[in-house]
Formats: sequence, structure tokens, C-alpha cells
Amino acid sequence: MTDTITLSDARDTLGDLVNRAAYAGERVVIERRGKPAAVLIPVADLEALEAFEDAADVAAYDEAKASDDGTRATLDNLRADHEDLKREGK
Repeated sequence: MTDTITLSDARDTLGDLVNRAAYAGERVVIERRGKPAAVLIPVADLEALEAFEDAADVAAYDEAKASDDGTRATLDNLRADHEDLKREGK
């Protein structure tokens, strides 16, 4: 369940909100001036999100490594390319 609460109400009920996240597994959206500003979530949700991000990072690394053709550029090459682009107005 996701609930929405104003920032001022969250200040007044922080202990209850933490308990709802920790023990009931609830997610609470905290709004400031009518717009979502933050979300209080259970630790298990954060751990799952971080594991998902880590897996995505590993997959992106594996894909980049697999497509690496071994070609490398030196700093001098990059500087020359940059200067060429500046001369062309890009």
C-alpha cells in the first residue's frame, strides 16, 4: 500500500510512519507544496532496488566489454578531434 502525506504531517507522525514502513511494509509518499518530495520505504524494498540496480550495472558492463573492439584513443587524439569540431563550429 502507498499512502501520501504532507511534510508537516510527516514531521508530526514520523515514528508512526517509520513503523508502518518497517513492520507493515508500507510505502509513504511525502509531499511538499502538493508535489512528491520523498518516499519512505521498507529496508527490504531498498535492498531489492539496489540489487536490481547492481544487476543492471553488471549487465551494462558485460555488454560494453563484449562489444569492445580494442580500439583506444589517446588524449592527444581527443584534443585534436575537439579542436577540429570547434573549427567546424560544432
